[in-house]
Amino acid sequence: MEDFGNIVCSAFIVWFTLVVGLIVLPAMFGISLGITEVYMKVLVKTLEWATLRIQRGSKEQQKPTTLVSNGIILRDDGSMEKEITDLRKGRSKPQINGEFELSDIFYFSKKGFESIVEDEVTHRFTSEELVSWNLLTRSNNNFQYISLRISIIWVLGVFIRYCILLPLRVTLATIGLSWLVIGASLVGLLPNSRVKNWLSELVHLMCYRICARGLSATIYYHNKENRPMKGGICVANHTSPIDIVILANDGCYAMVGQVHGGLLGIIQRAIVKACPHVWFERSEMKDRSLVTKRLRNHVADKTKLPILIFPEGTCVNNTSVMMFKKGSFEIGGTIYPVAIKYDPRFGDAFWNSAKYNMVSYLIRMMTSWAIVCDVWYLPSMTRQEEESAVQFANRVKAAIARQGGLVDLSWDGGLKRAKVKDAYKEEQQKSYSKMIVGDDSS
Repeated sequence: MEDFGNIVCSAFIVWFTLVVGLIVLPAMFGISLGITEVYMKVLVKTLEWATLRIQRGSKEQQKPTTLVSNGIILRDDGSMEKEITDLRKGRSKPQINGEFELSDIFYFSKKGFESIVEDEVTHRFTSEELVSWNLLTRSNNNFQYISLRISIIWVLGVFIRYCILLPLRVTLATIGLSWLVIGASLVGLLPNSRVKNWLSELVHLMCYRICARGLSATIYYHNKENRPMKGGICVANHTSPIDIVILANDGCYAMVGQVHGGLLGIIQRAIVKACPHVWFERSEMKDRSLVTKRLRNHVADKTKLPILIFPEGTCVNNTSVMMFKKGSFEIGGTIYPVAIKYDPRFGDAFWNSAKYNMVSYLIRMMTSWAIVCDVWYLPSMTRQEEESAVQFANRVKAAIARQGGLVDLSWDGGLKRAKVKDAYKEEQQKSYSKMIVGDDSS
């Protein structure tokens, strides 16, 4: 029994030494030994081979089919008045202006069916569909052909992801977060000075780089000359909680958020000692004037790190950018837009909080092949004269969507959990009312 314990202890020491020597230390100093690059090359070749095999098998099993449109739902982007007028053309008796027609119901029924069949909001909160299977069980929804070779590769992949990568990534995440708490707490004991700020940034960078290695993250940063500067506000599209790790791997930011308890609360209390993050109590979050005041005070100090804000207020599946809340654009100062685009072939970074809790989501991330993404730093933007906060927010959102190849949507991400606002319903009701009874002003 003692021999078995010695073997386990020796194995753990060897494992920990290899992890620290080959991954942690190089990550802390921003050095790559090429291990991730080799892993990604092998992974890309394997997925390309699997894709060809699946496509070949699909062609062999595919039967010629003729697609016939039944004509039930045909999108028409015309106005309400035009479409209802077209419906009324078939009536036998002459049309009387301002008269209600029973056929008008078909217009609203048609629009309702269109929204159900092709809802451009709801499917933004589900995982992005893949062109070909990436050998992850969770994404094998539409790919039915599995050959013997593909099955063998899949079994081998399960073993690698759960028996090798998962323990390795959990170890790295534990080391990274422990270093963040311990390092930030020690730096927080120092008096305010340039040395303290430098050490704080160094600790944060080291931690996030270790955590990024724990996800096998391959990040491509573009236009680094546009990186956010101190005293500014960095805004980005939001896909996942790991967006913070992705961005902080290349620079330090001041976080904004609500005070939490548990493990997250311990981390928050530790890092705020070393860096001026902006945390709010739950009761304070409802006071917009207080939130705006504290953020303005932070931005006014050009020695403080740029604030990192995700104006969508919720996670979207990285196919689009939804409405930016205007609060971030009322603060003033310089806005530094950042576009983040993940490659879904290697792992789905989107957090569907309605389906998975944080622990389940992190396990999914750590059992994915890798996290691969592009980050574009866009030129800084400022609010123009006579430009409202909403217009400024839409201008920044459009720039991010254009750079990241995302769909620019005006819908509120709050629809993920809430019903459609009454204002949207009332707008349609008013339009129809004007057709029936006319404009009140006339």
